[in-house]
Amino acid sequence: MAILTTSTVKTEQATADAVPSRPRRKLAPRAFYWFVWPAVIAFALFHTLPVTIGIFFSFTNYAGYGTWDFVGIANYINIFRDDRVLRAYGFSFLFAIVATVITNAISLAIAMGLNAKIKARNFWRGVYFVPYILAVLVVGYVFQFLFSNSLPKILSGIPLFRDNILTSPEWAWTAVVALAVWQACAFSIIIYLAGLQTIPADIYEAASIDGATAARQFRSITFPLISAFFTINVVLSLKGFLQVFDPIIALTNGGPGTSTESVTMLIFRGGFSGGEFAYQTANAVIFFIVITIVSLLQFRVLQRREADF
Repeated sequence: MAILTTSTVKTEQATADAVPSRPRRKLAPRAFYWFVWPAVIAFALFHTLPVTIGIFFSFTNYAGYGTWDFVGIANYINIFRDDRVLRAYGFSFLFAIVATVITNAISLAIAMGLNAKIKARNFWRGVYFVPYILAVLVVGYVFQFLFSNSLPKILSGIPLFRDNILTSPEWAWTAVVALAVWQACAFSIIIYLAGLQTIPADIYEAASIDGATAARQFRSITFPLISAFFTINVVLSLKGFLQVFDPIIALTNGGPGTSTESVTMLIFRGGFSGGEFAYQTANAVIFFIVITIVSLLQFRVLQRREADF
C-alpha cells in the first residue's frame, strides 16, 4: 500500500512537471512607456490644452487681443439669436445632406462597376482614387476657372451656365457641391470596394439560377451585406461635409455675399480676423456638440437598419 502511494505521488509529480506552468504576467518594459508618454504629452499640449483654453474663453468677451471679462453664457445665448450664424448652419446642413447623398450614390455605382469583371480594373481603381490625394485648393482653382470661363462658353445655350454660376447667390452652392463630391467619391469608392469584395460570388450565382434580376440581387444581397460599409461612408461623409471649408475658399470665398458661408468659415473669419474670438469659440463648441449628436444618431439609426437585414 505504501509502495502504491509513493508511486502515485511520483506519477502526479512527473505529470505536474510535464505540464507547463502558466507564465506570470509581466509589466510592460520601460521602453514601452518611453514611446507612449511623448505621444500622450504631445496630444495633451496640442489638442486637449487648446480645447480647454478655448472653452474657458467662450465664457468671456475676449476679442483675441487686449483684456477680457467673464460674460457667462451670454455668447451661447447670442448665437441662437444671430441670423448670420443660423444661415451658416442652414447652409452647412443643406450642403452636407445633398453632398452625402450624391457622393454615396455615385461611389456605390462606380464601386459596383469596378468590382465587376472589367478589363484593367486595378488601373481604373487608381484613376478614381487620384482626386483624394490632390490638394483641394489647387483643384478648387481649376474648378473655379471651369465654372467662370469654360462652362459659360461651352454651355452658352443653357440659361443657368450662360453666366458665371459662382456669382449666383441661388446656385453658387451647387458648384461647391460638385467640387466636394468629385473629391470625396475617391475615398468612398475604396470603402465600398472593400465591402463588395467580402461578398462570395456563389451567392450571386445561386440567385441568378433562381431567376433573380440585377435589381433584386442588389436589394436582397448586395446592399444588406455591405450595410456596415454604407454606415461608415454615410457617417464619415456627413461629418466631413458639415465641416466644409477648403472648397468654399477656393471657389466662392463664402460669396456672393454670405450665400455660401459655412459654419467653419464663419468661425474662421469671425474668430481670427473679426475680433470675435470668444464668440466664435462658443460657436465652435456648439458646432462640435451638434456634429457629435448627429453622428451618434446616424450610427444608432443605421446600425439598427443593419440588424433588420
